[in-house]
Amino acid sequence: MPILRRLLLCLLLAGIPSLHAQDAPAGAATSAVSPAQALNDLRGRLDDIKAALKNKPDDHALADLRTAALAVQDQAEQLAATLAPQMDSLDARLAVLGPAPAKGAPPEASEVAAQRRQLDKAKADLDAQIKQAQLLGEEGMQLATQVYGLRRDQFQAQLASRTATPLSATFWADPARSLPDDLARLKRLRSHVADAWHDAWQPPDRLPLLLCLGAALLLLVAWHPLLERLLYLLAARAMPDGHLRRSATAVGIALASVLAYGLAAQLVRTGLDWNEMLDPGLDELAHSLVRRVCFAAFVAGLGRALLSVSHPTWRLPTLSNAAARRLRLFPGLLAAATLLLGVVDRVNSAIGASLPATVTTRGLLALVISGLVGVALQRLGHARRALLAAGSAPAQRPLWVGALAGAAGLGAILSWIAVALGYIALAYFIATRMLWIGVLIAALYLLLHLVHDLIATLLDPAGRSGQRLQAAFGLPPRTLEQASTVLSGISRVLIALLAIGALLAPFGTDPQELVARMGQRFGNLTLGQLTIDPGTVFEALAVFVLGLLAVRVFKRWLGEQLLPRTTLEPGMQNSVVTLLGYVGGVLVFALALAALNVSLQSIAWIASALSVGIGFGLQAIVQNFISGLILLAERPVKVGDWVSLSDVEGDIRRINVRATEIQLWDRSTVIVPNSQLITQNVRNVTLANAQGRVQIKLPMPLDTDAKRARQIILDAFLGHPAVLHTPAPGVQLEYVDTLGIHFVGTGYVPSPREVGGVRSELLLAILEQLRSENMSLIRPQEMRIHRLPDPGETG
Repeated sequence: MPILRRLLLCLLLAGIPSLHAQDAPAGAATSAVSPAQALNDLRGRLDDIKAALKNKPDDHALADLRTAALAVQDQAEQLAATLAPQMDSLDARLAVLGPAPAKGAPPEASEVAAQRRQLDKAKADLDAQIKQAQLLGEEGMQLATQVYGLRRDQFQAQLASRTATPLSATFWADPARSLPDDLARLKRLRSHVADAWHDAWQPPDRLPLLLCLGAALLLLVAWHPLLERLLYLLAARAMPDGHLRRSATAVGIALASVLAYGLAAQLVRTGLDWNEMLDPGLDELAHSLVRRVCFAAFVAGLGRALLSVSHPTWRLPTLSNAAARRLRLFPGLLAAATLLLGVVDRVNSAIGASLPATVTTRGLLALVISGLVGVALQRLGHARRALLAAGSAPAQRPLWVGALAGAAGLGAILSWIAVALGYIALAYFIATRMLWIGVLIAALYLLLHLVHDLIATLLDPAGRSGQRLQAAFGLPPRTLEQASTVLSGISRVLIALLAIGALLAPFGTDPQELVARMGQRFGNLTLGQLTIDPGTVFEALAVFVLGLLAVRVFKRWLGEQLLPRTTLEPGMQNSVVTLLGYVGGVLVFALALAALNVSLQSIAWIASALSVGIGFGLQAIVQNFISGLILLAERPVKVGDWVSLSDVEGDIRRINVRATEIQLWDRSTVIVPNSQLITQNVRNVTLANAQGRVQIKLPMPLDTDAKRARQIILDAFLGHPAVLHTPAPGVQLEYVDTLGIHFVGTGYVPSPREVGGVRSELLLAILEQLRSENMSLIRPQEMRIHRLPDPGETG
């Protein structure tokens, strides 16, 4: 099909670079040609796609056509985005000229009129080009959607096709008739391979070939087992005991298998093509086989890593040792089946095998793969029943594992039934999809464990990295735990989305198609005049998170590095840090809105909506917020002050945006709304003078030696280390009444927080001294009741 070849050539030369537009400036694909030429080229490519669709291409050709249509759409959108600034420039130049003169007004200068006509023409042409580019982009997306529908219909038609049942002689008659031709084609391929081997075995190239074959054999026999042992040893010595050690080692084992077998296959191909003498067909076949060897090695390594038969304590799944031993051969068998599947499919394609031969080989492969899956499930069930018979309860497996095992068993049965009924394409699809989905879920399971364990280890508050983060950013342990949970959840969602895209690939939808359709679906969401684009949302979230982190680092530097070196008192330093934190938060929020492309009009709409909400129910919140700003600005109270309001008295520990935290004498904390500190009477004990006053009142009998009593009280004040000498303590005789004399002793301490403790110690010292000198305080009056004798009683 010459049209299709022309289309693929255009795709390679111009379409594929547009898929990587993020690596080049916008418009790089169209910078070498004029916009008109670029539009003509895009139109021609769309016409080629439409012409190719009329020739009923196969699935691979349809996939290339869809890629080409998406490339046209992408380049058309880039071209429209590139032309938009030019339109803005023309509008600005026309605005400088001003509006055209009205009818009846004096005409403008001829130079100005000519320039206006030139700018109007250029604007009209540019507007037509932008609209044409937008239309081409929409047409490209429509063609991609049409190709997607064709691929889906073709896929469903293939699954519904039926041949004669393999249980009948008719099924084997067609392969028997085409067998000589297929063997002849296979013989030609074998002849090409033999010639290539003969050429590589000649004396100039024999030594490189031998070296490559020896290195490949060494990799498979010695290096691969040694590499696994080194991984276990390195993990045991270099990594702390925990989940990360097991998951990282499992990933390392899977990748080591790919490295060993893939490198060995590549060495064999390099030895055969040492002087690049292979013809293009054999070279392409060799590259394809190397890729299939790598995938089969990944299947084997993944199974070995999850079963971990030789190291049961490192096993990730909840699988018994007996079950793991029963399944130890199946990773290799499934890898061999995978390699056989790829080799047979690639060889059939290379030799152009007949349809009966392809159907027969695919039927046999479907039976082999589904049979292996069925036997593995049967052996796993035998292991569970053996544990139950021995009186040991098997490990409780998750629900999704049981559902997956049931689906695999059902798929194996359906595959065999489909082969027996003649639905070879359906059976082949079920078998290969079971293999692909099993490998994908196993890899997803391993990757999820690795990412979760890595995040949990890095953000562990008790770990080395977690302690460094706490020291560097002042983060509490709870924040690290919350960040670990959030990051783990986000990473799991992203990995699950990638897995969904990979799972949908066999059903006519690959990840690129999925992303394109999701972008088309969610890119048209609007909120008022605001267009919601997933990429813009992620960008705004990144700006918001990074901005808050930057504000936090700046506040930490300001509060711990700069302000302590100034003459500002600690309360003022705290106020400055808090105010700048609020300002930084507002700026970060504004930057996030700018990243969302929120216009000033949208912000005004949001502000008007908030004003309505404030009018109905947010008055108290706004009042407390404004009061908090007043407290930080005027500073009638500050952090560290001893205040008293209503029935609350204590130290101010923090002034937040809505409320103030006051710590009471019993170490409890009271949250007081900021508005109360503004609207109510507040007693600030430490505002003008931070000293505390200790006052003691003692009542004593009238016959007490007043001078001696006064001296005892005064000596107690003077002898206490916390009582200040300036102002000096004093003792006064306050008053005298019929009950006794009353002394009042007064002293001052550095802080009102020390008043209670000092008063208690002074009272203990005074009472002890009074008791030692037989001086007492006034006791409460005693009432005594005397019983009078009865008049009838005698003496």
